[in-house]
Amino acid sequence: MSTLEEHVDIDVPIDTAWDSLHRVETYPQFLEGVRQARSEGDGSRAHLNVYAGGRAQEFDAEIVDYGDERLMEWQTTGGPELSGTFSLLPIDREHTRVQARIEYDPGAVKDAFGGPKGFAQANAIERLVRSDLEHFKELAEQAR
Repeated sequence: MSTLEEHVDIDVPIDTAWDSLHRVETYPQFLEGVRQARSEGDGSRAHLNVYAGGRAQEFDAEIVDYGDERLMEWQTTGGPELSGTFSLLPIDREHTRVQARIEYDPGAVKDAFGGPKGFAQANAIERLVRSDLEHFKELAEQAR
């Protein structure tokens, strides 16, 4: 498994960032390739319709919240093996750091989504995650 860690500082209080992270229906607005997303059940699952690697795919993700710690863990089910965490840390009353940690099997990602292999793949995934975090920042800051 490979691990990627990125973070972004956003200009909103931690509660606003936490609420924005939990609006599954807005995921297509900041996650590249996600065409549609919906929360299922009691909010512990998300269903994602994704277009990547030249093909449409659907898969689910299990979500575990640790609200008091402002930590969300997720893991895909029935699709490419991906998992990760989002940690929110207060910088001060009006600013929050969002840390993303993603674990993935490079071979499974290539099989599921196409793209380069090896070092080029790691760079592409890093750029994608960084871009997604910047788009999340924009979305959360507009929600104020």
